[in-house]
Amino acid sequence: MPAAHLEVTTHDAARAGPVRFGILGAAKIARMFMEGVTGSEKLVVSHVASRDAERGAAFARETGVEGVHDSYDALLADPAIEAVYNPLPNALHAAWSIKACEAGKHVLCEKPLAVSGAEAQAMFDAARANGVLLFEAYPYLAQPQTRSLRRMVAAGEIGPLRLIQASFGFTLTEPGDIRLDAALGGGALLDVGSYPVSLVRALAGARPVRVRAVATTIGEGVNGTTLTILEHADGMMAQIGASFEMALHRTALVVGEAGYVETNYANHVTAERPGWLRVKRGPTGNALPDAAEVPLANGFRLEAESFADAIRQGADRWTGATPEESVDIALTLDAITRSARTGEAVEL
Repeated sequence: MPAAHLEVTTHDAARAGPVRFGILGAAKIARMFMEGVTGSEKLVVSHVASRDAERGAAFARETGVEGVHDSYDALLADPAIEAVYNPLPNALHAAWSIKACEAGKHVLCEKPLAVSGAEAQAMFDAARANGVLLFEAYPYLAQPQTRSLRRMVAAGEIGPLRLIQASFGFTLTEPGDIRLDAALGGGALLDVGSYPVSLVRALAGARPVRVRAVATTIGEGVNGTTLTILEHADGMMAQIGASFEMALHRTALVVGEAGYVETNYANHVTAERPGWLRVKRGPTGNALPDAAEVPLANGFRLEAESFADAIRQGADRWTGATPEESVDIALTLDAITRSARTGEAVEL
C-alpha cells in the first residue's frame, strides 16, 4: 500500500496560553507522561478520562490533574480541551484517535500509531478531514542526541549510509501485562520493535523495499523476539531486533562509507541513565570514536512541547515522526509480521 503525501498544516494560533490537554486512560505510561510535562509553560493537562472512577480520581490526585471525566467520550466532548494524549493499548489507538479527530481535538498518539498500515492511513485521513494535527509519539526523536544524529547523517558527515543495526529489548514476565495480550496489539515487535524501525526510517529517509524476519512466540501467541533484515532501494541494509526475552538493552550502530555513529537513542536522558553518542569519522584508522555531549532531558516533555508549538505556531515546529514516516513505519511493521509468519521475504 503506497503512503500518500500527508501534509498537515493546520494550527490554532487564535488561542493563547498553554495548550490544554486531556489524557485517555490512567495507565502507567500516562503517569510517566505527567511526570515529564508537569510544570511546562507550553501545555497543561487539565483532565484525565478513566472508566474506573476510583482509578481516575487517584490519578488526578497523585499527578495534579485538575479534573476527571468518567468516560473517553466525555473527555472528547469537553470544549475546553484542545489536544488529546492517547496512551491506550495498541489495538485502541486508531479508534480513539479517529474519534478525537472527529471531535476537533489535536492528537498525540503513543507508538505504535496503529496495528496496521491501513489503520495508520485512516487516522491521518481523519485528522486531515477535521483540520487537526495527529502525530505519533516517540520521545527519543525529540531528544538532542537523536536530532544531532539526524543532522550528521543528513549533512553527509559519515558518508552515504550503508548499514544500520538497531535493537531494543528487555525481559517481560509479569502475568496480565497488556503487552502480552494479542487482542490488544501486544508483542515485542509492536512495542519495542517500533523504536528501531522508526530510527531506520528517520535516518534512511525512505521505507525499505523488502524485509525478511524470523520470530519466536511466547505467552498466548504473541511475538517474543523478532530479528529482521531490511533492504532499501539505494542498497542500504538494516538489521533490527526486538525482544521481551533478553536483558535490557537499547543500542544502534549507524555506518556510512566515511564513518559511523553509536548511540542508545534514549527516550529520557538522566544522570543515572546517561545518553551516549559516539562518532567515528574516516573510513580507515584505529582512532577511537569521539563522545558527543548529550544534555539531560525528559523526552515526554520535549515531544509534548514540540506538539504544543505545532498547534500554536504551525506543524513545521513538530520535531518527531512526520505523517509519511508514521505510515511507512506501520507498513514496515506489517511486512515484518507477515515475513515472520510465512518465513518468506516480503516486498513493500
